[in-house]
Amino acid sequence: MQSRVEPLEEGKEPQVTNRTIQSKALPLRLLRVLVPFLALCVAFSAISIYTIRYFGINSAMTAVKSTFEPCYEEAESLQQWIRPPLNLMHTMTDAELLWRASFVPRIKKYPFQRVPKIAFMFLTKGPLPLAPLWERFLKGHQGLYSVYVHSLPSFEPNFPPSSVFYRKQIPSQISEWGRMSMCDAEKRLLANALLDVSNERYSFMGVFDDPGPFGRGRYNDNMAPEINVTQWRKGSQWFEVNRKLAISIVEDTKFYPKFEQFCRPACYVDEHYFPTMLTIQVGNLLANRSITWVDWSRGGPHPATFGRADITEEFFKRILGGHNCTYNDRSSSICFLFGRKFAPSALEPLLRLSPKVLGF
Repeated sequence: MQSRVEPLEEGKEPQVTNRTIQSKALPLRLLRVLVPFLALCVAFSAISIYTIRYFGINSAMTAVKSTFEPCYEEAESLQQWIRPPLNLMHTMTDAELLWRASFVPRIKKYPFQRVPKIAFMFLTKGPLPLAPLWERFLKGHQGLYSVYVHSLPSFEPNFPPSSVFYRKQIPSQISEWGRMSMCDAEKRLLANALLDVSNERYSFMGVFDDPGPFGRGRYNDNMAPEINVTQWRKGSQWFEVNRKLAISIVEDTKFYPKFEQFCRPACYVDEHYFPTMLTIQVGNLLANRSITWVDWSRGGPHPATFGRADITEEFFKRILGGHNCTYNDRSSSICFLFGRKFAPSALEPLLRLSPKVLGF
């Protein structure tokens, strides 16, 4: 390092200067500031590279985008609207179920190839004694029918995966004969079946006006003005309806309270609620006959029950022959598609004779 003495003006002391030190002082200060900043930049870059390498840039971007995504899933295709429920054991309440089942498309023409199906609904306490007969009847017709079973909530079915009844139970509640809980169970079955847009046939509702003590004699004047005695109807609990009538049943809130409050034993609500309500609302759509064969000849409050000894070829000839009726305004000799009541002991002869007399 070299020093030199500047020439002095008069009256001033000599001054020693160091140009080398002055020229290097400023860059040294800048380095002290820049070095930490550069170190911070390098560290941030290393962290970014590590994050992208191990987590991927898409994940990082997704995390940012997810903050702004809505809390619902939008339908991506029509299939999400028209496919039947994958699991019948849903968590909807009855109110939610009936509301959902009442949805009706306003455009009548379907924008897809719809294959109408028949919904078979079973109301039972537990086991289905005649299940093997139904299995045989439905065999080979997959895609043309649906099955729904309403049983006691405590019942645990053990049908094998190959059975048409496998996982066909719906959320159920206790139902009592002659009480509104029986109609609730029937509405529950219909509502679950309506969730499948392809279910079309639940067939007919048969009703009639009975002026006697077991018909109009059960009418309660408190049901007026919604229902008067001339509109009071009676019909079988074992009914068949189409999709339009099924929707009319599940969406009803006008007549339900009247029947719940004023039709109690000896007024059996399951014999009057649906027939009366549908007669008032859509009477022109009712067949006013039943397609279920029943034998009341033995008398009493219940029809005859048939066991093993009753099931013969002659028995079936009595059911299937000698009848004439109309179907879609055409004459037909096939008037009954169902029959009741059959005891569990009737299963063996029914299976044995069904190929010959029933055709399956």
